[in-house]
Amino acid sequence: MNLATLLRESALKTPQHPCIRIGAHAVTYAQMDETTDRIAAGLLASGLERGDRVAVQLPNIPAFLEAYFGILKAGMVMVPLNPMLKAREIAHQLRDSAARAAITFALCAPEMAAAAELAAAPGRTIALYHVDFPATSLPPDGFAPFEALLAPPDGPPIRRGILPTAPEETAVIIYTSGTTGRPKGAELTHFQLYMNAAVASNLFGVQEEDVPLGVLPFFHIYGLSSVVNCAVLHGGTISAVARFEPGAVLDAIEEHGVSVFVGVPTMYQALLNAEIGGRDLSRLRIGSSGGAAMPEAVRAAFEEKFGIVILEGYGLSETASTAVLNQGVHDRRTGSIGKPIWGVQVEIRGEDGAALPAGPEYIGEIAISGHNVMKGYHGDPQATAAVLRDGWLRTGDLGYRDADGFFYVVDRIKDLIIRGGYNVYPREIEEVLYTDPAIAEAAVIGVPDERLGEEVVATVALRPGVEARPEELIEYCRERLAPYKYPREVHILPALPKNGTGKLLKRELREQFARHAAAAPKTGS
Repeated sequence: MNLATLLRESALKTPQHPCIRIGAHAVTYAQMDETTDRIAAGLLASGLERGDRVAVQLPNIPAFLEAYFGILKAGMVMVPLNPMLKAREIAHQLRDSAARAAITFALCAPEMAAAAELAAAPGRTIALYHVDFPATSLPPDGFAPFEALLAPPDGPPIRRGILPTAPEETAVIIYTSGTTGRPKGAELTHFQLYMNAAVASNLFGVQEEDVPLGVLPFFHIYGLSSVVNCAVLHGGTISAVARFEPGAVLDAIEEHGVSVFVGVPTMYQALLNAEIGGRDLSRLRIGSSGGAAMPEAVRAAFEEKFGIVILEGYGLSETASTAVLNQGVHDRRTGSIGKPIWGVQVEIRGEDGAALPAGPEYIGEIAISGHNVMKGYHGDPQATAAVLRDGWLRTGDLGYRDADGFFYVVDRIKDLIIRGGYNVYPREIEEVLYTDPAIAEAAVIGVPDERLGEEVVATVALRPGVEARPEELIEYCRERLAPYKYPREVHILPALPKNGTGKLLKRELREQFARHAAAAPKTGS
């Protein structure tokens, strides 16, 4: 079972149907299938072998899919990398994954070259290839053009075959975002990625006629599984946007007839604030939100403005994307991440590891078991053992389930604030802040306090053209929250820090707190 069969079957069924569009450029399924056959042959002819790791550091362009399915067809393992990483960060992932080749964007080539040198070991070199789309520059020193893989000068004749792989073999090593420490490589198998795409896309009713928006980074598991794999499985057309920007996204939705919007809450918030004018967005039929908790105020306002239903879900890199999902328009619950998808079990575990009963008063760690749970962290048995126990993945997220089987995320365990002996969940405060019409973004953190242990601090970004004072926002929360919960400080920033997928980085906020405290408006009580 090779995951690249997704592409082959769709190419056989609808060869002339577009696989991916970016702007006016389109690639059909027949073209994508032929190109990836040639890349697979080129990789094998270059001296790489079945099972070798190939790093791919590309934005959301057709070449990402070409590299991805070409690597899989060759029986190799794809290691997607964030194009925003610097040399030292790239080197860690190259070294940790034992990558033997890397395919990168021309603009990222200097960092990749430096990373390859840092990651080099005696007797081991990393072959470097670059993609230039559209063509704007000369090949960087030390890099071969990506096109060199298409027609290896001394290679064997190109065969239209997919190298057989076992279902349990690793297809992708995807690195965690590093929001809680050094990134670790989650090993995901061909079977896990196929099952996740099949189950999730069926719940969304994805069909050949659908056009999912490809603005989530393809290097991230959410974009790779819930956009790329889901679309290709059903022969849909991916509308790719290289970088999230509200105007560019709205252009793609209108021009390509996007029907499925897959995004994170900060994207929904940005589009909610954007002017849509007289655009024709009528083909948009459903939205999917994950990666972080969706504020209820944002969900309700977006659904009203765009006339669609948003199904919120939950998953991690370690679960091949989706694990829990609101599973339909008539099977969802406000504020909930939904129910476990087919073949997946979820429990709420107490500190002793025992499953807790239903009810919002029973908050514990979310634990997951099923076909989607990773093999482990590549080359790191200690880190694997810390989260995988008896077939269950300990997620590090706090939540509860209700009597009807719907699950709710309360917060990250590491984000929990203990103020004067009381547990304070930042998400609850953030939900209140998002109901204030002045707030565009909000993140609540705990900071050290000599008297109480930790104090509650909110950092916010305001909507364009709107003014608000910190003391007004504190009072707004004070009126709506228990005395021990409301923030005693509010810092107003131009924007809150995010990672490549749009997830707010609370760790960075904590690290920068001293600087923010000195520079941003604040008040206390």
